[in-house]
Amino acid sequence: MTFISYAQNFEDVLLWRALKHVPQGFYIDVGANDPEEHSVTKAFYDAGWRGINIEPMPSYHGTFLEQRPRDINLAVACGAAQGSITLFDTPAVNGWASTDAATARAHRAEGVEVVEVEVPLRTLNDICAEYAEGDIHFLKIDVEGFEGEVLRGLDLRRWRPWLLAIEATLPNSRETVHEQWEHLVTPFGYRFAYFDGLNRYYVADEHAELLDVLNVQANVFDDFVTHHLDKAQARSAALAQEASSNWQRVEELAAQLEKSQGALAAQLEQTRDVTVRLQQTQGVLTAVQEQAEQATLGLHAAEGRIHTLQAALHESDEWGRNLEQRLIATYASTSWRITAPLRFIARRGPDSLPNIARRKAKGALRRSLRWVTSQEALRRTLLPLIDRSPWLQARVARVLAAAKNATSDNVSNVQSVPQQLRELPESARAVLADLQQAYKEQAKF
Repeated sequence: MTFISYAQNFEDVLLWRALKHVPQGFYIDVGANDPEEHSVTKAFYDAGWRGINIEPMPSYHGTFLEQRPRDINLAVACGAAQGSITLFDTPAVNGWASTDAATARAHRAEGVEVVEVEVPLRTLNDICAEYAEGDIHFLKIDVEGFEGEVLRGLDLRRWRPWLLAIEATLPNSRETVHEQWEHLVTPFGYRFAYFDGLNRYYVADEHAELLDVLNVQANVFDDFVTHHLDKAQARSAALAQEASSNWQRVEELAAQLEKSQGALAAQLEQTRDVTVRLQQTQGVLTAVQEQAEQATLGLHAAEGRIHTLQAALHESDEWGRNLEQRLIATYASTSWRITAPLRFIARRGPDSLPNIARRKAKGALRRSLRWVTSQEALRRTLLPLIDRSPWLQARVARVLAAAKNATSDNVSNVQSVPQQLRELPESARAVLADLQQAYKEQAKF
């Protein structure tokens, strides 16, 4: 299984090479800084180990409590004696906090902001006595120039870590300073094993077999990757999986789109058919509308004709009632009663009377004709009636012919008289002419 390294200089790779055979080991990390970034113990914790994390910066303590619940997490500094000490923090640079005043002065000289914080100070002897149980498989010390003071507070004859990993250069420098504190290590049964350019590794005499394991730097045969690369690979795999899922989804969407396009094309064709039918229907509706308009016009015309006919009917009805009134008046008039003998003679003929009676009748007829022709109102009443009806004209002609026979003893010259009036006496024809002239004059008004 590939080892994931979190340490700054692959310290965890070398320590894992030597100690991977130990299940659920124990460690002490002095200057632990962060539970993950540049952590020498994170990989071991993930492998089931536990230990003591010592970090004086209060800002990191809560993070350790959250991410390392199996570990003992102490917000203190380690030194040669119990008490308190000033911590020189560098907020702008992670990992440069130190209890060494000289180191703080160097940081300030380089323009790095330094903040002083008072923190508790304990010895490793006191901490181990309180928390260590069984073997301590490795002790790592990284306190930015204060390593000698930490070692002075540890009795290596009593507490025997298998391996020691101690930072051996000045902060942010390749200059080694191990000679300042190495005399606190090697005389107590520890052999130098390896220098990785930043840290020096020491092996306890009772575990000398580990010396050969720590004689080369971390390399490809250790089968490791950095946690940054591991996370990048994980993100890449996740993105690839997401891309695969997205591609599958794209293919599904493409299939759905193709299906939708087919359905859309079918709907479009149906829409076109519907449009054509609508256009045809519109044409039919237009024709029907035109027919309706023509029918409306015809209806209006018919209504006009109906109104005209109604008016004519009303006029005819008025004329008929007027004519009826005139006839009633005529029947009730004195002239109608006076001409009764004339009408009787016209119906029966003059030969039906005795001679004396015929003479009297003729005299009466002449007087009746003269009276009739002398009545202007009677002519105006009778002439329109006679002129309107051919039957009445023929009737009057017969009556006048009968009157002629009854009132005249000889036949006058009739060559210049119209055929239908030749049978009338001159007096009758004069009466008829007067009646016609009166009617024409009445028609002018």
